Amino acid sequence: MSSSSSSVLLAPTNTKVQNAAAIRYNTNHRNTTSVPAVCIVTGGTGFVGLRLVEMLVERGAQKVVSFDIVPPPPNAWHHPNIEYRIGDITNYTAIQECIQEAIESVAQEGTGKDIDCCVWHNAAAVGPFHPKPLYYKVNYEGTLNVIQACKECKVHKVVMSSSPSTRFDGSDVDGLTEVEMPALPLPNGYLQTYAETKAMGELVMLNEQDQTEDGLLTVAVAPHQVYGPRDNLFLPNLLEAAGNGKLRVFGNGRNKICFTHVDNYAHGLIIAERALYEGSPACGKFYIVTDGTTHPNGEQYLIFWKILDEAIIAMNFTSLWSQIKLPKWLLFGLAGICEALGKIFRTTFKLNYFNVLVLTMHRWFDIAAAEKDLNFTPIIDFREGWDDTIVWFRNNWLPNFHKTGSLIGLSSKTQDKIDIQAGGSGSVNTKKSR
Repeated sequence: MSSSSSSVLLAPTNTKVQNAAAIRYNTNHRNTTSVPAVCIVTGGTGFVGLRLVEMLVERGAQKVVSFDIVPPPPNAWHHPNIEYRIGDITNYTAIQECIQEAIESVAQEGTGKDIDCCVWHNAAAVGPFHPKPLYYKVNYEGTLNVIQACKECKVHKVVMSSSPSTRFDGSDVDGLTEVEMPALPLPNGYLQTYAETKAMGELVMLNEQDQTEDGLLTVAVAPHQVYGPRDNLFLPNLLEAAGNGKLRVFGNGRNKICFTHVDNYAHGLIIAERALYEGSPACGKFYIVTDGTTHPNGEQYLIFWKILDEAIIAMNFTSLWSQIKLPKWLLFGLAGICEALGKIFRTTFKLNYFNVLVLTMHRWFDIAAAEKDLNFTPIIDFREGWDDTIVWFRNNWLPNFHKTGSLIGLSSKTQDKIDIQAGGSGSVNTKKSR
């Protein structure tokens, strides 16, 4: 713990920027905020889940249980208030026992029978690279298991991690609010099986919200393009492609999108729990949180390819803007070929229709609803967070980078987790570790 942080706990893997944000927030809200005594985080070893677990402890949680199909990474925070439990979200007994035992363990420590508890449901099969049946099993059936387990264990609050992709219909999202986006379910279908099954899970979760005394209060919170230290999907895959000379600017490179620092998203998930009370406008609603107006020029967006190029140059890779741009018509044609070859040879190409679409379209949001109903304000501004992330990747990712010539497959860490999820769903026993 830093001497300047007084009683604020700080995760040992935090950067200085993350520590400063944690200390600042806890100092400014010492007497006005709290977190539940018992916190269960499904998907708690993922990029977002891991930071959420840490921030709950930093903000005073007595017991935080991380429930995930994979064990925690070697550098995970092994604090006495954290329990890492290996289990499968598609196994109802595993998640029910996890919640029940977490509540009972705190009750046995003398806090009484009425335990303040919340479940943050982050577990999901993410991205376009899983076998299709797994999406349904994890994202939909897994969510049904969480709902039923919360009811059985008398947990009255669930904060669900969602995604804006549940509302993408292929058209630009140029500063829309949540209510201006298409309602679920999308009438003309979904661009990904991931998005479809996430939407199915979100719909049933939000429809379960019940403001009676013993009812279940629910809210869904989504980020857009999460980044930060320890990111194992977004930046690693793009930097790997750039380092191998396989990445170019898609289209004209002027598409606007918004980013969300991992700490800002974890913060949004945490404060969403406090917005779950009888009569709250947040109950049963969907919200998007981002870095907001801390983006360049006080806008709520950035120019994607310009910002990405900063990270690429920082790794001493060739600037994308010094190379030829690839027109969209060519990229969509190549993506179609790659998808056809992928089906024939049963392999994964990084170039596909969805990736071309999202890397060329406008994707940014007006977060006024989260600011109003959740009292959300970013705790790390974009410029500070992005610069800090670049430094982290230069120090931690770059030394382990090795050039390859392949356009097939994902970064090794991303593929490892996909393999575990695809091979383990429905068969993983529950194990505990501290």
